[in-house]
Amino acid sequence: MIPVEWMPPLMFGGLIAFMLIGFPVSFSLMAAGLFFAVIAMSQNFFDMVFLQAIPQRIFGSVLANDLLLAIPFFTFMGSILERCGLAEEMLDSMGQLFGRVRGGLGYSVIIVGFVLGAITGTVAAQVIAMAMISLPVMMRYGYNMRYATGVLAASGTITQLVPPSLVLIVLADQLKTQTGSADVGSMYLGAWGPSLLQIALFALYTFFLSRIRPDWLPAVPESELNLKGWALWKKCLMGIIPSAVLIFLVLGTIMTGIATPTESGAMGAMGALLLAWIRRAKIPNLKGLIQEAYQNTMRITAMVVFILIGSTCFSVVFQGVDGGFWVENLFSNLPGGWVGFLIVVNLFVFFLAFFLDFFEIAFIVVPMLAPVAVKLLSPVLLDSMNGNPQAAASAALVWFGVMLCVNMQTSFMHPPFGFALFYLRGVAPKEVKSSDIYWGALPWVGLQLIMVVVVMAFPALVTTLLDKPAVVAQSKEFNFTNGDENKPEAATSAKDEDAPVVFQLDKSTK
Repeated sequence: MIPVEWMPPLMFGGLIAFMLIGFPVSFSLMAAGLFFAVIAMSQNFFDMVFLQAIPQRIFGSVLANDLLLAIPFFTFMGSILERCGLAEEMLDSMGQLFGRVRGGLGYSVIIVGFVLGAITGTVAAQVIAMAMISLPVMMRYGYNMRYATGVLAASGTITQLVPPSLVLIVLADQLKTQTGSADVGSMYLGAWGPSLLQIALFALYTFFLSRIRPDWLPAVPESELNLKGWALWKKCLMGIIPSAVLIFLVLGTIMTGIATPTESGAMGAMGALLLAWIRRAKIPNLKGLIQEAYQNTMRITAMVVFILIGSTCFSVVFQGVDGGFWVENLFSNLPGGWVGFLIVVNLFVFFLAFFLDFFEIAFIVVPMLAPVAVKLLSPVLLDSMNGNPQAAASAALVWFGVMLCVNMQTSFMHPPFGFALFYLRGVAPKEVKSSDIYWGALPWVGLQLIMVVVVMAFPALVTTLLDKPAVVAQSKEFNFTNGDENKPEAATSAKDEDAPVVFQLDKSTK
Protein backbone atom coordinates (compact mmCIF):
# COMPACT_ATOMS: atom_id res chain seq x y z
CA MET A 1 0.00 0.00 0.00
CA ILE A 2 1.51 3.33 -1.10
CA PRO A 3 0.72 6.18 1.33
CA VAL A 4 -1.19 9.01 -0.35
CA GLU A 5 1.45 11.46 0.92
CA TRP A 6 3.98 9.81 -1.38
CA MET A 7 1.91 10.15 -4.53
CA PRO A 8 2.49 13.88 -5.38
CA PRO A 9 6.32 13.67 -5.25
CA LEU A 10 6.18 10.34 -7.09
CA MET A 11 4.13 12.00 -9.84
CA PHE A 12 6.76 14.70 -10.29
CA GLY A 13 9.49 12.08 -10.35
CA GLY A 14 7.54 10.09 -12.93
CA LEU A 15 7.07 13.18 -15.09
CA ILE A 16 10.82 13.82 -15.05
CA ALA A 17 11.46 10.17 -15.93
CA PHE A 18 9.11 10.31 -18.93
CA MET A 19 10.79 13.49 -20.21
CA LEU A 20 14.28 12.01 -19.74
CA ILE A 21 13.24 9.04 -21.88
CA GLY A 22 12.68 11.55 -24.67
CA PHE A 23 8.89 12.00 -24.74
CA PRO A 24 7.62 15.47 -25.71
CA VAL A 25 6.42 17.42 -22.69
CA SER A 26 2.73 17.27 -23.63
CA PHE A 27 2.76 13.47 -23.98
CA SER A 28 4.92 13.10 -20.86
CA LEU A 29 2.24 14.96 -18.91
CA MET A 30 -0.50 12.72 -20.29
CA ALA A 31 1.50 9.55 -19.70
CA ALA A 32 2.44 10.49 -16.14
CA GLY A 33 -1.14 11.50 -15.31
CA LEU A 34 -2.76 8.35 -16.68
CA PHE A 35 -0.05 6.04 -15.31
CA PHE A 36 -0.48 7.35 -11.77
CA ALA A 37 -4.26 7.41 -12.20
CA VAL A 38 -4.14 3.62 -12.57
CA ILE A 39 -1.99 3.35 -9.45
CA ALA A 40 -4.28 5.71 -7.49
CA MET A 41 -7.41 3.75 -8.43
CA SER A 42 -5.73 0.47 -7.49
CA GLN A 43 -4.94 2.02 -4.08
CA ASN A 44 -8.54 3.32 -3.72
CA PHE A 45 -7.47 6.97 -3.53
CA PHE A 46 -10.33 7.78 -5.93
CA ASP A 47 -12.80 5.97 -8.17
CA MET A 48 -12.98 5.75 -11.94
CA VAL A 49 -15.79 8.35 -11.90
CA PHE A 50 -13.30 10.99 -10.77
CA LEU A 51 -11.54 10.78 -14.15
CA GLN A 52 -14.68 12.13 -15.84
CA ALA A 53 -13.28 15.52 -14.89
CA ILE A 54 -10.52 15.13 -17.52
CA PRO A 55 -12.70 15.27 -20.69
CA GLN A 56 -15.01 17.79 -19.02
CA ARG A 57 -12.13 20.16 -18.39
CA ILE A 58 -10.48 19.56 -21.77
CA PHE A 59 -13.65 20.56 -23.60
CA GLY A 60 -14.82 23.14 -21.05
CA SER A 61 -11.60 24.86 -19.95
CA VAL A 62 -9.31 24.34 -22.94
CA LEU A 63 -11.16 23.95 -26.25
CA ALA A 64 -14.03 26.25 -25.23
CA ASN A 65 -11.82 28.85 -23.55
CA ASP A 66 -12.34 32.15 -25.39
CA LEU A 67 -9.26 33.71 -23.77
CA LEU A 68 -6.96 31.16 -25.43
CA LEU A 69 -8.16 32.36 -28.85
CA ALA A 70 -5.94 35.39 -28.27
CA ILE A 71 -2.84 33.19 -28.63
CA PRO A 72 -3.22 32.40 -32.38
CA PHE A 73 -4.24 36.01 -33.10
CA PHE A 74 -1.16 37.49 -31.39
CA THR A 75 1.08 34.79 -32.86
CA PHE A 76 -0.19 35.56 -36.36
CA MET A 77 0.28 39.29 -35.79
CA GLY A 78 3.87 38.76 -34.68
CA SER A 79 4.62 36.41 -37.59
CA ILE A 80 3.44 39.02 -40.09
CA LEU A 81 5.30 41.92 -38.50
CA GLU A 82 8.59 40.07 -38.12
CA ARG A 83 8.80 39.62 -41.91
CA CYS A 84 7.47 42.94 -43.22
CA GLY A 85 10.71 44.92 -42.81
CA LEU A 86 9.60 47.17 -39.95
CA ALA A 87 12.46 46.06 -37.69
CA GLU A 88 15.08 46.88 -40.31
CA GLU A 89 13.81 50.44 -40.80
CA MET A 90 13.51 51.12 -37.09
CA LEU A 91 17.00 49.79 -36.32
CA ASP A 92 18.52 51.79 -39.17
CA SER A 93 16.81 55.06 -38.17
CA MET A 94 17.51 54.62 -34.44
CA GLY A 95 21.12 53.75 -35.20
CA GLN A 96 21.43 57.01 -37.15
CA LEU A 97 19.74 58.93 -34.31
CA PHE A 98 21.85 57.57 -31.43
CA GLY A 99 25.01 56.70 -33.36
CA ARG A 100 26.78 59.93 -32.44
CA VAL A 101 27.08 58.97 -28.74
CA ARG A 102 29.16 56.19 -27.19
CA GLY A 103 27.00 53.10 -26.91
CA GLY A 104 24.48 54.60 -29.34
CA LEU A 105 23.98 51.37 -31.25
CA GLY A 106 23.30 49.62 -27.93
CA TYR A 107 20.65 52.20 -27.01
CA SER A 108 19.01 51.80 -30.41
CA VAL A 109 18.86 47.99 -30.02
CA ILE A 110 17.30 48.35 -26.55
CA ILE A 111 14.65 50.86 -27.69
CA VAL A 112 13.77 48.97 -30.87
CA GLY A 113 13.59 45.73 -28.86
CA PHE A 114 11.08 47.36 -26.53
CA VAL A 115 8.92 48.71 -29.38
CA LEU A 116 9.02 45.45 -31.32
CA GLY A 117 8.19 43.57 -28.13
CA ALA A 118 5.02 45.62 -27.84
CA ILE A 119 3.85 44.70 -31.35
CA THR A 120 5.22 41.21 -32.07
CA GLY A 121 5.55 39.22 -28.86
CA THR A 122 7.91 36.72 -30.54
CA VAL A 123 11.37 36.17 -29.05
CA ALA A 124 12.79 34.07 -31.90
CA ALA A 125 11.84 36.54 -34.63
CA GLN A 126 13.04 39.53 -32.63
CA VAL A 127 16.46 38.08 -31.75
CA ILE A 128 17.07 36.81 -35.29
CA ALA A 129 15.95 40.01 -37.01
CA MET A 130 17.93 42.34 -34.77
CA ALA A 131 21.03 40.13 -34.82
CA MET A 132 21.08 39.88 -38.62
CA ILE A 133 20.75 43.66 -38.95
CA SER A 134 22.67 45.09 -36.00
CA LEU A 135 25.43 42.57 -35.21
CA PRO A 136 27.41 43.16 -38.44
CA VAL A 137 27.14 46.93 -37.88
CA MET A 138 28.36 46.64 -34.29
CA MET A 139 31.24 44.44 -35.40
CA ARG A 140 32.20 46.93 -38.13
CA TYR A 141 32.44 49.80 -35.67
CA GLY A 142 34.44 47.83 -33.09
CA TYR A 143 31.87 47.05 -30.39
CA ASN A 144 32.94 44.55 -27.78
CA MET A 145 31.64 41.16 -28.95
CA ARG A 146 30.31 40.09 -25.55
CA TYR A 147 28.37 43.30 -25.09
CA ALA A 148 26.99 43.18 -28.64
CA THR A 149 25.72 39.60 -28.36
CA GLY A 150 24.39 40.17 -24.83
CA VAL A 151 22.39 43.30 -25.64
CA LEU A 152 20.87 41.67 -28.72
CA ALA A 153 19.75 38.57 -26.81
CA ALA A 154 18.43 40.56 -23.83
CA SER A 155 16.54 43.05 -25.98
CA GLY A 156 14.91 40.17 -27.82
CA THR A 157 13.76 38.42 -24.66
CA ILE A 158 12.11 41.51 -23.18
CA THR A 159 9.20 40.74 -25.49
CA GLN A 160 8.27 38.11 -22.87
CA LEU A 161 7.37 40.92 -20.45
CA VAL A 162 6.19 43.82 -22.62
CA PRO A 163 2.43 43.67 -23.36
CA PRO A 164 0.90 42.05 -25.42
CA SER A 165 3.15 39.22 -24.30
CA LEU A 166 1.89 35.67 -24.85
CA VAL A 167 3.38 34.79 -21.46
CA LEU A 168 1.04 37.25 -19.73
CA ILE A 169 -1.98 35.81 -21.56
CA VAL A 170 -1.08 32.26 -20.57
CA LEU A 171 -0.37 33.26 -16.95
CA ALA A 172 -3.68 35.13 -16.73
CA ASP A 173 -5.46 31.97 -17.85
CA GLN A 174 -3.65 29.81 -15.30
CA LEU A 175 -3.76 32.20 -12.30
CA LYS A 176 -7.31 31.39 -11.21
CA THR A 177 -8.35 30.42 -7.71
CA GLN A 178 -11.59 30.27 -5.75
CA THR A 179 -11.02 33.74 -4.27
CA GLY A 180 -9.56 35.71 -7.16
CA SER A 181 -8.16 35.66 -10.67
CA ALA A 182 -5.73 37.63 -12.81
CA ASP A 183 -7.38 38.88 -15.98
CA VAL A 184 -5.34 39.80 -19.06
CA GLY A 185 -6.01 43.55 -18.79
CA SER A 186 -4.73 43.62 -15.21
CA MET A 187 -1.66 41.59 -16.16
CA TYR A 188 -0.89 44.08 -18.94
CA LEU A 189 -1.33 47.05 -16.61
CA GLY A 190 0.85 45.40 -13.99
CA ALA A 191 3.61 44.59 -16.48
CA TRP A 192 4.15 48.15 -17.74
CA GLY A 193 6.05 49.33 -14.66
CA PRO A 194 8.57 46.43 -14.60
CA SER A 195 9.04 46.48 -18.38
CA LEU A 196 9.81 50.21 -18.48
CA LEU A 197 12.12 49.89 -15.47
CA GLN A 198 13.92 46.99 -17.09
CA ILE A 199 14.52 49.01 -20.25
CA ALA A 200 15.88 51.82 -18.06
CA LEU A 201 18.13 49.31 -16.26
CA PHE A 202 19.48 48.01 -19.59
CA ALA A 203 20.15 51.58 -20.78
CA LEU A 204 21.80 52.48 -17.46
CA TYR A 205 24.11 49.47 -17.73
CA THR A 206 25.02 50.55 -21.26
CA PHE A 207 25.70 54.10 -20.06
CA PHE A 208 28.02 53.04 -17.24
CA LEU A 209 29.82 50.55 -19.48
CA SER A 210 30.39 53.29 -22.07
CA ARG A 211 32.00 55.42 -19.36
CA ILE A 212 34.10 52.66 -17.81
CA ARG A 213 35.12 50.99 -21.09
CA PRO A 214 34.64 53.61 -23.83
CA ASP A 215 36.61 51.50 -26.31
CA TRP A 216 34.01 48.72 -25.97
CA LEU A 217 31.12 50.94 -27.12
CA PRO A 218 32.50 53.54 -29.57
CA ALA A 219 30.46 56.21 -31.31
CA VAL A 220 29.74 55.89 -35.02
CA PRO A 221 31.98 58.24 -37.07
CA GLU A 222 30.18 61.31 -38.37
CA SER A 223 31.16 60.39 -41.91
CA GLU A 224 29.03 57.24 -41.64
CA LEU A 225 25.88 59.10 -40.57
CA ASN A 226 24.19 60.07 -43.83
CA LEU A 227 20.87 61.26 -42.38
CA LYS A 228 20.49 64.50 -40.45
CA GLY A 229 17.81 66.98 -39.47
CA TRP A 230 14.25 66.50 -40.65
CA ALA A 231 15.15 63.59 -42.96
CA LEU A 232 16.39 61.62 -39.94
CA TRP A 233 13.37 62.43 -37.79
CA LYS A 234 11.01 61.62 -40.66
CA LYS A 235 12.52 58.16 -41.06
CA CYS A 236 12.26 57.54 -37.30
CA LEU A 237 8.62 58.63 -37.24
CA MET A 238 7.77 56.46 -40.27
CA GLY A 239 8.76 53.44 -38.19
CA ILE A 240 7.35 54.55 -34.85
CA ILE A 241 3.92 55.95 -35.86
CA PRO A 242 2.56 52.74 -37.46
CA SER A 243 3.87 50.80 -34.47
CA ALA A 244 2.20 53.23 -32.05
CA VAL A 245 -1.14 52.92 -33.87
CA LEU A 246 -0.94 49.14 -33.75
CA ILE A 247 0.02 49.19 -30.05
CA PHE A 248 -3.04 51.33 -29.31
CA LEU A 249 -5.28 48.99 -31.31
CA VAL A 250 -4.03 46.01 -29.31
CA LEU A 251 -3.31 47.37 -25.84
CA GLY A 252 -5.39 50.53 -25.65
CA THR A 253 -8.62 48.70 -26.41
CA ILE A 254 -7.94 46.11 -23.70
CA MET A 255 -6.93 48.60 -21.02
CA THR A 256 -9.83 50.94 -21.71
CA GLY A 257 -12.31 48.06 -21.67
CA ILE A 258 -13.40 48.62 -25.28
CA ALA A 259 -12.45 45.11 -26.37
CA THR A 260 -11.65 41.73 -24.85
CA PRO A 261 -8.15 40.25 -25.32
CA THR A 262 -9.48 38.00 -28.09
CA GLU A 263 -11.11 40.92 -29.91
CA SER A 264 -8.02 43.10 -29.57
CA GLY A 265 -5.90 40.22 -30.85
CA ALA A 266 -8.13 39.99 -33.92
CA MET A 267 -7.77 43.75 -34.48
CA GLY A 268 -4.01 43.42 -34.10
CA ALA A 269 -3.91 40.63 -36.68
CA MET A 270 -5.92 42.74 -39.13
CA GLY A 271 -3.72 45.75 -38.37
CA ALA A 272 -0.60 43.70 -39.10
CA LEU A 273 -2.08 42.56 -42.42
CA LEU A 274 -2.94 46.17 -43.30
CA LEU A 275 0.58 47.32 -42.39
CA ALA A 276 2.08 44.56 -44.54
CA TRP A 277 -0.17 45.56 -47.45
CA ILE A 278 0.87 49.23 -47.10
CA ARG A 279 4.52 48.12 -47.22
CA ARG A 280 3.92 45.61 -50.05
CA ALA A 281 6.35 47.42 -52.37
CA LYS A 282 9.19 46.48 -49.99
CA ILE A 283 8.03 42.86 -49.53
CA PRO A 284 9.15 40.50 -52.32
CA ASN A 285 6.38 37.91 -51.81
CA LEU A 286 3.46 39.13 -49.71
CA LYS A 287 1.37 36.01 -50.38
CA GLY A 288 4.23 33.73 -49.28
CA LEU A 289 4.73 35.85 -46.16
CA ILE A 290 1.09 35.38 -45.15
CA GLN A 291 1.24 31.63 -45.82
CA GLU A 292 4.35 31.30 -43.62
CA ALA A 293 2.59 33.26 -40.89
CA TYR A 294 -0.40 30.88 -41.06
CA GLN A 295 1.85 27.83 -40.79
CA ASN A 296 3.82 29.27 -37.87
CA THR A 297 0.58 30.17 -36.07
CA MET A 298 -0.80 26.67 -36.60
CA ARG A 299 2.33 25.01 -35.18
CA ILE A 300 2.47 27.17 -32.05
CA THR A 301 -1.28 26.93 -31.39
CA ALA A 302 -1.24 23.13 -31.75
CA MET A 303 1.71 22.90 -29.36
CA VAL A 304 -0.07 25.03 -26.75
CA VAL A 305 -3.30 23.01 -26.98
CA PHE A 306 -1.50 19.68 -26.62
CA ILE A 307 0.46 20.93 -23.60
CA LEU A 308 -2.81 22.16 -22.08
CA ILE A 309 -4.48 18.80 -22.63
CA GLY A 310 -1.51 17.00 -21.09
CA SER A 311 -1.37 19.35 -18.11
CA THR A 312 -5.12 18.84 -17.57
CA CYS A 313 -4.63 15.05 -17.35
CA PHE A 314 -1.74 15.52 -14.94
CA SER A 315 -3.37 18.17 -12.75
CA VAL A 316 -6.71 16.32 -12.32
CA VAL A 317 -4.93 13.18 -11.10
CA PHE A 318 -2.59 15.35 -9.00
CA GLN A 319 -5.65 16.89 -7.35
CA GLY A 320 -7.16 13.45 -6.79
CA VAL A 321 -4.16 12.33 -4.72
CA ASP A 322 -4.26 15.53 -2.63
CA GLY A 323 -1.36 17.14 -4.47
CA GLY A 324 -2.77 20.58 -3.69
CA PHE A 325 -2.41 19.99 0.04
CA TRP A 326 1.11 18.67 -0.48
CA VAL A 327 2.10 21.84 -2.38
CA GLU A 328 0.43 24.00 0.29
CA ASN A 329 2.28 22.27 3.12
CA LEU A 330 5.53 22.41 1.18
CA PHE A 331 5.44 26.15 0.52
CA SER A 332 3.26 27.58 3.30
CA ASN A 333 5.56 26.49 6.12
CA LEU A 334 8.76 27.95 4.72
CA PRO A 335 10.78 30.18 7.05
CA GLY A 336 10.36 33.88 6.37
CA GLY A 337 6.64 33.84 5.57
CA TRP A 338 5.68 35.36 2.22
CA VAL A 339 9.23 36.59 1.61
CA GLY A 340 10.61 33.08 2.04
CA PHE A 341 7.86 31.75 -0.26
CA LEU A 342 8.74 34.22 -3.03
CA ILE A 343 12.48 33.54 -2.72
CA VAL A 344 12.05 29.76 -2.91
CA VAL A 345 9.51 29.93 -5.76
CA ASN A 346 11.68 32.28 -7.83
CA LEU A 347 14.75 30.10 -7.33
CA PHE A 348 12.65 27.05 -8.23
CA VAL A 349 11.35 28.67 -11.43
CA PHE A 350 14.82 30.01 -12.29
CA PHE A 351 16.31 26.50 -12.24
CA LEU A 352 13.28 24.94 -13.97
CA ALA A 353 13.79 27.42 -16.79
CA PHE A 354 17.11 25.70 -17.60
CA PHE A 355 15.11 22.73 -18.91
CA LEU A 356 11.51 23.86 -19.58
CA ASP A 357 10.12 26.75 -21.62
CA PHE A 358 7.56 29.20 -20.30
CA PHE A 359 4.52 27.31 -21.66
CA GLU A 360 5.49 24.19 -19.75
CA ILE A 361 6.25 26.08 -16.52
CA ALA A 362 2.99 28.03 -16.77
CA PHE A 363 0.79 24.99 -17.38
CA ILE A 364 2.48 22.60 -14.90
CA VAL A 365 3.74 24.69 -11.98
CA VAL A 366 1.71 27.91 -11.85
CA PRO A 367 -1.74 26.37 -11.16
CA MET A 368 -0.26 24.51 -8.19
CA LEU A 369 1.36 27.62 -6.72
CA ALA A 370 -1.53 30.06 -7.31
CA PRO A 371 -3.65 29.07 -4.25
CA VAL A 372 -0.63 29.31 -1.95
CA ALA A 373 0.32 32.68 -3.47
CA VAL A 374 -3.17 34.04 -2.77
CA LYS A 375 -3.07 32.81 0.82
CA LEU A 376 0.35 34.34 1.59
CA LEU A 377 0.42 37.48 -0.59
CA SER A 378 -3.15 38.82 -0.25
CA PRO A 379 -2.63 40.14 3.31
CA VAL A 380 0.45 42.04 2.08
CA LEU A 381 -1.69 44.01 -0.42
CA LEU A 382 -4.83 44.36 1.69
CA ASP A 383 -4.18 47.95 2.80
CA SER A 384 -3.22 49.11 -0.71
CA MET A 385 -6.49 47.64 -2.02
CA ASN A 386 -8.57 49.66 0.48
CA GLY A 387 -9.17 46.65 2.70
CA ASN A 388 -11.06 44.73 0.01
CA PRO A 389 -10.11 41.02 0.28
CA GLN A 390 -11.27 40.09 -3.22
CA ALA A 391 -9.33 42.96 -4.80
CA ALA A 392 -6.28 42.03 -2.70
CA ALA A 393 -6.52 38.40 -3.85
CA SER A 394 -6.68 39.38 -7.53
CA ALA A 395 -3.87 41.95 -7.13
CA ALA A 396 -1.74 39.31 -5.39
CA LEU A 397 -2.13 36.99 -8.38
CA VAL A 398 -1.21 39.81 -10.80
CA TRP A 399 1.86 40.66 -8.70
CA PHE A 400 2.85 36.99 -8.53
CA GLY A 401 2.27 36.46 -12.26
CA VAL A 402 4.27 39.51 -13.37
CA MET A 403 7.10 38.47 -11.03
CA LEU A 404 7.17 35.01 -12.59
CA CYS A 405 7.10 36.60 -16.05
CA VAL A 406 10.17 38.69 -15.23
CA ASN A 407 11.85 35.54 -13.93
CA MET A 408 10.93 33.40 -16.93
CA GLN A 409 12.68 35.84 -19.26
CA THR A 410 15.89 34.23 -18.06
CA SER A 411 14.78 30.90 -19.59
CA PHE A 412 15.80 32.33 -22.97
CA MET A 413 19.15 33.62 -21.66
CA HIS A 414 20.53 30.71 -19.59
CA PRO A 415 23.92 29.58 -20.85
CA PRO A 416 24.15 27.05 -22.39
CA PHE A 417 20.43 26.17 -22.83
CA GLY A 418 18.87 29.57 -23.59
CA PHE A 419 16.94 29.54 -26.85
CA ALA A 420 17.81 33.20 -27.53
CA LEU A 421 21.49 32.17 -27.49
CA PHE A 422 20.74 29.34 -29.93
CA TYR A 423 18.94 31.76 -32.26
CA LEU A 424 21.85 34.19 -32.01
CA ARG A 425 24.41 31.46 -32.68
CA GLY A 426 22.44 30.40 -35.76
CA VAL A 427 22.60 33.80 -37.47
CA ALA A 428 25.86 35.23 -36.09
CA PRO A 429 28.90 35.34 -38.41
CA LYS A 430 31.45 32.54 -38.05
CA GLU A 431 33.99 34.84 -36.43
CA VAL A 432 31.67 35.28 -33.41
CA LYS A 433 32.71 32.67 -30.84
CA SER A 434 30.13 30.69 -28.90
CA SER A 435 32.03 31.54 -25.71
CA ASP A 436 31.45 35.25 -26.41
CA ILE A 437 27.71 34.63 -26.77
CA TYR A 438 27.53 32.65 -23.50
CA TRP A 439 29.73 34.97 -21.44
CA GLY A 440 28.04 38.00 -22.93
CA ALA A 441 24.64 36.78 -21.71
CA LEU A 442 25.63 36.55 -18.04
CA PRO A 443 25.52 40.29 -17.12
CA TRP A 444 22.08 40.61 -18.69
CA VAL A 445 20.79 37.57 -16.83
CA GLY A 446 22.05 39.31 -13.69
CA LEU A 447 20.12 42.47 -14.62
CA GLN A 448 16.96 40.40 -15.14
CA LEU A 449 17.40 38.77 -11.73
CA ILE A 450 17.83 42.24 -10.18
CA MET A 451 14.43 43.09 -11.68
CA VAL A 452 12.94 40.01 -10.00
CA VAL A 453 14.22 41.27 -6.64
CA VAL A 454 12.89 44.79 -7.33
CA VAL A 455 9.41 43.50 -8.22
CA MET A 456 9.45 41.28 -5.13
CA ALA A 457 10.45 44.15 -2.84
CA PHE A 458 8.17 46.80 -4.35
CA PRO A 459 4.75 45.33 -5.25
CA ALA A 460 3.46 48.85 -5.92
CA LEU A 461 5.49 48.75 -9.14
CA VAL A 462 2.91 46.23 -10.37
CA THR A 463 -0.25 47.16 -8.47
CA THR A 464 -0.24 50.96 -8.79
CA LEU A 465 -2.24 50.98 -12.04
CA LEU A 466 -4.72 48.32 -10.94
CA ASP A 467 -8.27 49.24 -9.96
CA LYS A 468 -8.67 49.90 -6.24
CA PRO A 469 -12.30 49.42 -5.17
CA ALA A 470 -13.94 51.43 -2.43
CA VAL A 471 -13.39 50.46 1.19
CA VAL A 472 -15.64 47.63 2.31
CA ALA A 473 -16.83 47.00 5.83
CA GLN A 474 -15.61 43.43 6.00
CA SER A 475 -13.43 41.31 8.21
CA LYS A 476 -9.81 41.00 7.23
CA GLU A 477 -10.00 37.26 7.74
CA PHE A 478 -9.58 35.58 4.37
CA ASN A 479 -11.75 32.63 3.42
CA PHE A 480 -9.89 30.45 0.96
CA THR A 481 -12.38 27.60 0.89
CA ASN A 482 -15.68 26.93 -0.73
CA GLY A 483 -16.78 24.37 1.82
CA ASP A 484 -16.97 21.58 -0.76
CA GLU A 485 -15.63 18.35 0.63
CA ASN A 486 -16.93 15.98 -2.05
CA LYS A 487 -14.08 15.18 -4.36
CA PRO A 488 -15.50 12.68 -6.88
CA GLU A 489 -18.94 14.32 -6.92
CA ALA A 490 -17.40 17.75 -7.48
CA ALA A 491 -15.64 16.46 -10.55
CA THR A 492 -18.92 15.55 -12.21
CA SER A 493 -21.20 18.31 -11.06
CA ALA A 494 -22.65 20.61 -13.69
CA LYS A 495 -21.69 23.70 -11.74
CA ASP A 496 -17.99 22.84 -11.85
CA GLU A 497 -17.95 21.48 -15.36
CA ASP A 498 -16.24 24.45 -17.01
CA ALA A 499 -14.19 25.65 -14.07
CA PRO A 500 -10.38 25.52 -14.15
CA VAL A 501 -8.59 22.90 -12.10
CA VAL A 502 -7.88 24.41 -8.69
CA PHE A 503 -6.80 22.98 -5.39
CA GLN A 504 -8.78 23.41 -2.20
CA LEU A 505 -6.78 24.63 0.75
CA ASP A 506 -9.14 23.87 3.60
CA LYS A 507 -8.72 20.09 3.92
CA SER A 508 -6.18 18.50 6.15
CA THR A 509 -3.65 16.21 4.55
CA LYS A 510 -4.55 12.54 4.72
